Amino acid sequence: MLDFLNALLPLTSKITELTFKNTEQLGQTDADRRAIYDIYCENENGEKFIVELQKAKQNYFKERTVYYSTFPIREQAEKGNWNYNLKAVYCIGILDFTFEDYSNEAEKSEVVHTIKLKNQNGETFYDKLTYIYLEMPNFKQQEDELKTRLDKWLYFIKYLEDFETIPVIFKDEVFTQAFEKAELARLGPAELDNYEGSLKIYRDLKGVIDTAFEEGRMEGKEEGREEGREEGKMEERMEVGRKMKQRGFSNEDISGMTGLSESEIENL
Repeated sequence: MLDFLNALLPLTSKITELTFKNTEQLGQTDADRRAIYDIYCENENGEKFIVELQKAKQNYFKERTVYYSTFPIREQAEKGNWNYNLKAVYCIGILDFTFEDYSNEAEKSEVVHTIKLKNQNGETFYDKLTYIYLEMPNFKQQEDELKTRLDKWLYFIKYLEDFETIPVIFKDEVFTQAFEKAELARLGPAELDNYEGSLKIYRDLKGVIDTAFEEGRMEGKEEGREEGREEGKMEERMEVGRKMKQRGFSNEDISGMTGLSESEIENL
């Protein structure tokens, strides 16, 4: 999210830290309508970011985002003596449809629409409230046409569910993490529980491996016998491999964790 916002927003300085906030915003009284955001976060400067993902076209979606923007504005009010100095609020809508009320033909084909409060002369009246709508059907670029960081994020968002493998252009760490998160998001409750359980076992076993290897190195140094140290490390790898195999880990995972060959794993 931090990388995406830095690519999208024309900020004077890069966001270095994000805090995710409660997505349910309550009204002033129990009878007031509440707002439930898809994503709500705040950067290190106290600026607020609301991100909404909208698949189906919805009447009054613009009005909805304007209404949503009132909550992070109002929550900044301080009790007692306060000078009304507000932090900036950004409302971002990622849309799987386009608006049809543009009078300018060029605007109809644009992907990113940025809106601020302006006066009758087209000059910005207030620069701390920004609405950005990403109309994804208008994004037509293919992989070999991507130039900017934002281009990559738009391509990722639009075609994520169609990817069978990770495209070469997404090999850096941020996008690799995003693909991993997307895989987890598809898991059902039971699958997610199994995943978390396997992850715990994986981490526990990794701790065993790291400790065993470190002890093996220390023992080898103390005894001065390289051959004995290697044999000890091999025994530890075999033992960990057997435990992983008993718990249903794939041969590929076992090999990646222990360094054992396919034939060695089969003989465990």
